[in-house]
Amino acid sequence: MKNSDLLEIAAQFGSPVYVYDSEKISTQYHRLSSAFKKVKQVKFNYAVKALSNVSILKIMKSLGAGLDTVSVQEVRLGLHAGFAPENIIYTPNGVSLEEIERVSKMGVQINIDNLSILEQFGTKYPNVPVCIRINPHVMAGGNSNISVGHIDSKFGISVHQIPHVLRIVENTEMNINGVHMHTGSDILDIEVFLYASEILFDTAKHFKNLEFIDFGSGFKVPYKPNDIETNIEELGEKLTRRFNSFCKEYGKDLTLGFEPGKFLVSEAGNFLTKVNVVKQTTSTVFAGVDSGFNHLIRPMLYNSHHEIININNPEGKERFYSVVGYICETDTFATNRRISEIKEGDILAFKNAGAYCFSMASNYNSRYRPAEVLWHEGSAHLIRKRENFEDLLHNQVEIEINSEAVPAN
Repeated sequence: MKNSDLLEIAAQFGSPVYVYDSEKISTQYHRLSSAFKKVKQVKFNYAVKALSNVSILKIMKSLGAGLDTVSVQEVRLGLHAGFAPENIIYTPNGVSLEEIERVSKMGVQINIDNLSILEQFGTKYPNVPVCIRINPHVMAGGNSNISVGHIDSKFGISVHQIPHVLRIVENTEMNINGVHMHTGSDILDIEVFLYASEILFDTAKHFKNLEFIDFGSGFKVPYKPNDIETNIEELGEKLTRRFNSFCKEYGKDLTLGFEPGKFLVSEAGNFLTKVNVVKQTTSTVFAGVDSGFNHLIRPMLYNSHHEIININNPEGKERFYSVVGYICETDTFATNRRISEIKEGDILAFKNAGAYCFSMASNYNSRYRPAEVLWHEGSAHLIRKRENFEDLLHNQVEIEINSEAVPAN
């Protein structure tokens, strides 16, 4: 997308606003599928939690993707978007047996990550195919909050508890049709990923009726010019060779599964904000924008880097700015960042805003959540309206308060 396109969108739909480029999503999907083209059966299940707008889900369906879901609500969104139940995998964490039962009745693939629920579900529904999420005890991920495969993680069944899993499967006679792992996000060292994959292959040998092996995802995308990223092509070459070899050992062709989220949508997103004030202090120049961590929490939560471009003055002289929001506490997007000279009223574009931006947005400070716009086939389409005051009140139930009955302090 051109800066002029983004400026027109900001003018038409107001700011702040999230903008997604469907062509970039398609490019990323085809890059991933090309890396694994030598595997007979591959399934990419898009991680809905990254960006759950129904129009985005429909794009994924058109590309041939399935869905990776973590809640009954995400499952319902997928069904609403037209996905067949068999193209949805449900991988919750710490949810009740009742929720898993509800989802099971919808016909989607169940993925269970703890022994207690595995035994309860297998006892009640031995004929329902179940995938098991394994914790390989391999640390991977760019931040402790998104590294989920280590020994202290709440996710998955420890690889050391496989004997217990096998006893449960034997006692319940349940049907295990898949094994799964997810080590974490922002994976750089593919050798670590391949090492964890060997643990999953060893686990798979214990189950004779598998249909697929799911390797999760967590591929790192670049966040700034010349940034490092997961080498998808090298991973595809090495894992394909090992997976095909394993299928021969196993005696049949299994499906190779992945659950890309950020990889598909992160770079497709721009978050546009308007500069409300440029404020000089004794040591810092602040650019205060019409948004905050209620709309883009990743820098505050994960210390993540989002490139910030002044699209009104992209070629201007660079100065150092701390870009901050309007939330009534520390609310910093970037500190001492080199950005083309900023004036009040300029539009700043935050890059990599497709994943975990709107989906983690809130109404903190009673601010409205922004609109979402899809840039598709050369034009802008509104895919979510900006919230208004009525939305803030929508589910509130007001009661009558008799002020005379309230005791004085």
